[in-house]
Formats: sequence, C-alpha cells, structure tokens
Amino acid sequence: MTLAHGIYMAAGIGTLLAAALPPVARRRPFSLPMVFLVAGAAVALLPLDVPVVDPVRDRVWVEHVTEVCVIVSLMGAGLAIDRPFGWRAWSGAWRLLGLALPLTIAAMGVLGWWLMNWPPAVALLLAAALAPTDPVLAAEVRVGEPTSGEDEEDEEEVRFTLTSEAGLNDGLALPFVLAAVALAIAAGEGWSADWIGHWLLADVLLRAAVGLIAGVAVGRFLGWLFFHSLHVRLSQQTEGFTALGATFTAYGITELAHGYGFLAVFVAACTIRAAERNHGYHQVLHGFSEQIERLLTAVLLFLLGGYLVADGLSVLSPRGALLAMALIVVVRPLAGAAAQVGLPSPRRERAVTALFGVRGIGSLFYLAYALGDGPFARYADELWAITTFTILASVLLHGATATPVISHLDQRRSRIP
Repeated sequence: MTLAHGIYMAAGIGTLLAAALPPVARRRPFSLPMVFLVAGAAVALLPLDVPVVDPVRDRVWVEHVTEVCVIVSLMGAGLAIDRPFGWRAWSGAWRLLGLALPLTIAAMGVLGWWLMNWPPAVALLLAAALAPTDPVLAAEVRVGEPTSGEDEEDEEEVRFTLTSEAGLNDGLALPFVLAAVALAIAAGEGWSADWIGHWLLADVLLRAAVGLIAGVAVGRFLGWLFFHSLHVRLSQQTEGFTALGATFTAYGITELAHGYGFLAVFVAACTIRAAERNHGYHQVLHGFSEQIERLLTAVLLFLLGGYLVADGLSVLSPRGALLAMALIVVVRPLAGAAAQVGLPSPRRERAVTALFGVRGIGSLFYLAYALGDGPFARYADELWAITTFTILASVLLHGATATPVISHLDQRRSRIP
C-alpha cells in the first residue's frame, strides 16, 4: 500500500465520519476532532501495512494541505461573525491579540530555551508556531452560522471573542515565525539583534499593512460582485462554491503582493459580510466553507492520529510533554486572564475565554513552513513531536470540556432577566 492509497483511505473514512457524527456529538462531552484522532490512531495500530505520513519527510505536502484547511476555515469564521466591526465591540479580541498573543510567545520562548536547552531561534519558533488559537478545531466554542435577522449586536461574547481571536491571530503569529527564521540565519544557535530592524519594518509593519489593505479591497470588490453588481450578481445564483473563489482570490493576491494572506482572508470575509449584512447568501457561503473545512480537518486529524502512535509519541521527551502541557494549562490561561483585566464581561466568561485557546491545524502549517525556510533540520523531529502532542492534548482536554462548559454558560445566561 502506497502513501497515496493511505491518503485516499483517510479521505474516505474521514468524509464518512464527518458526515455521520455531528448529530451524535452534539451536546455530548466529546468533539469530532477527538473522534478523527482516535480513529486514525486505531487504524495505525491494526496489523496492516498502513502507510503513515511523516511530517519531516512529507513536509511540503503537510504545509500545503494545512494551508488550504486554515484559509478555508478563516473564510467561514469571518462570514459567521454577525457583530459589526468596531474598536469597542471587538475589545475582547483586541485584548487577546495585543496582550495574550505576545505574552504567550514570550513565555513559551523562555520555557523552551530553559526547559529544553534549545537555541533562542528554535525556542522562538516553537513558541510562535503554538501561539495562535485555531478556528478549525474550535467548533464548540466559536460562533455558529451567520444569521439573517437584526440581532447581530447580541452575539454571545465568549464565542465571538474566541472566534475573532482565532481568525486574526493566525495571520499575526506569522511575523514571529519569520523572526525565528531571521534569528537562526543571523546568529545560528546564538543570539544577535542585527535582524530586528528589518524584521520590524518588512515583516511586521509592511506585510501586515498589505494583508489588511488587500483584505479590505478584495472583500469590498467581492461584496459588490455578490450583492450590488447590476450585471453579474453572484448571490442570485446561490452557488456555495464561490466561497472557495473568494478565499483563494484574497489569499493569492495578498501573498503575491508579499502580504499576510491569512490576515487578508479573514478581513475579506468580514468585509463581504458587511457589504450586505443580513443577506441569506452568507449562510450559503458559510455552509459550503464549513463542509470543505470539516472534510480537510477529518483527513488531517486521521493522518495525525496515525503519526502520533507510529512515530510522534516515541520521539516525545518528558520535558517536551511538560512544555506542551504548560502552554495549555498554565501559559494560555494566565495570559488570557491578564489580557482581559478590566473588561466588563462576567468573571466566568472571562475565565472560559482564557482557558479555551484551542491549538490545531495552524500550528502544523507554521512549523512545516518554517522548517522549509530556515536551518532547523536538526530539531525537526522533536519540534514535530511537541507540536503534535500539544494538538492532541488540546483536542482531548478542550474537546471533552467545551460542550458542558459552554452549555453551563448558556443556561446561566438564559436565567438572567
């Protein structure tokens, strides 16, 4: 059996599970990502010659498939957000992006350098790859499908904050990944500050600005094409696959212009939603994006489960496992809590927002991307082991607790007059 045949098998089983399991998993203390991971691990343990994807050997394949999965999920997340853009309305997201994200990277960088005895560039790479939360694996704690009513101001705060954070920090974490690459090139396994000036100008300011401008421009054009064009009004055709066209257009144009495509896709989706906020076509676009996202996620997690039991966990050191658990149960909760100090939302809601920083497909993409662009080959196996174990732990812990915790919050909220 070749690797290609194994991928076909994963795609088939994953597709069937993705179609059959949502009604079963609803309102129960487990998630679809948990099922996909366990299924992949179980198949890999069978006495069959089942091929396993090796992210070191198959890095290019992993990079591009995870890339597609993330941008499709970002389009779906942006289309699902009902709340109009605003500094005050999005204050929770800005706090998590401006404070929790850099605090998480700084803390994980120091822990990686101290606990793993890694060079600064390697520690920074792992910290940056694991820093962003993920809209792909966070279905239980993100907003649902777009509404066509007039209640967008009432969007529940925890789901909104986690969704908007995940949509934006996938793009904002990339500058720190590029910082790790720049540091490794400039100083090897040591330290140098010579790269910081160019990094701040080119990789932080310029590329983020290009991503933001391109996302708004593409989103406005597509919003006009969908809803206001006199001759080609695509919303009248009710074709959901145009969501992929919007996703790839925003991402491709921005990357060709040397901007951050992840940021542009999410911004473009929010801009399209704002063009005609209550139009039912948003549900069509979001529904198609969600189906593609679910399919890609099923395949990736099925293959990830096989890698974990075949190779990933055998490479993982106790210190690596400790580093992963520190992120999930200590670093993210503390950083998230610190970022929300002073917000008017109830303390329970702030605690849930701080705790549920789900890690997932975005981390796989960032690590695959950096390992192809920087001199980290010596540490590749250990970096993959820690990253995939972090995703496993996040899927299991957050997947088992998200449904009962969010249901409890919803029940308390419904009792408040």
